[in-house]
Amino acid sequence: MGGNLKDIRKQITSVKNTQKTTKAMKLVSSSKLKKAEELARRSKAYATQLNEMFDDVIAKIRLRGLDSINSRYFAKSKDRQIKKLDIIFITADKGLCGGFNIATIKEVMRLMTLYKQQGVKVRLRGIGKKGILFFAFNDIEVLDKVVGLSAMPTFEKAVEFIDNVVEDFLSGATDEVIIVHNGFKNMISQELESRAILPLTINVEQDTHAAAIINIEPEDEEDIILDELAKKYIQYNMYYALVDSLAAEHSARIQAMDAATNNAGDLVKSLTISLNKARQEAITTELVEINAGVEAIK
Repeated sequence: MGGNLKDIRKQITSVKNTQKTTKAMKLVSSSKLKKAEELARRSKAYATQLNEMFDDVIAKIRLRGLDSINSRYFAKSKDRQIKKLDIIFITADKGLCGGFNIATIKEVMRLMTLYKQQGVKVRLRGIGKKGILFFAFNDIEVLDKVVGLSAMPTFEKAVEFIDNVVEDFLSGATDEVIIVHNGFKNMISQELESRAILPLTINVEQDTHAAAIINIEPEDEEDIILDELAKKYIQYNMYYALVDSLAAEHSARIQAMDAATNNAGDLVKSLTISLNKARQEAITTELVEINAGVEAIK
């Protein structure tokens, strides 16, 4: 019985130490989330201005019809055939963040199966250690592998990564590029994002009456301007996806560590009850033995 009491006390001590660790990790992630949220807020302000300018230029050019756009970044037809596809995935470098990584991996696997059934050749490009290790373990080739960028995203590194992808697209090595990542929705939830970033498409249903915000004439070489804007648009979309993913990662880790801390607390309560019961049993046993000894002496 004494050994049992000792084991329970050791378990309680161990669980309490784990609880301290998970609580500390939650506090660290909370601090990092605040910084990531602020970065995302500033990034969104820039993205809004860039998108408005981009939409204005497109709207002005689109007045002459889709065929008038000669930029290689744009889809020339809605009925284009896709033979080669690149999927960019973003996962965390670390775990302990619930289903954050596996949700992205499952979506990538789903897309791979879907497009391969259509006879499309699929290539993967990965950012984040967890996703890269998963596909390596399953013998699935990842063309580009970057570790450390999802944990500390910078615009320069994002540009370096996406420029290689854009170069392949412009050279015809791939027909479409999709990016998959978990995005930040709020403190308690994340939203899986899966969207094509190349080629760029034009919504022909959009109203064109506001196209005069930027005054572009034919002699202004609008296609060159559009190419530069398209390039910046894609680069920034890559960077914003990284920032968004980082905020979502910290949000997921806060939830996971909060749940782990609460579970540890429940386990400590359960073990404490077991300890008290074991002590009561030990005392009762000792009393019975004493009484038996007294009766034997009589």
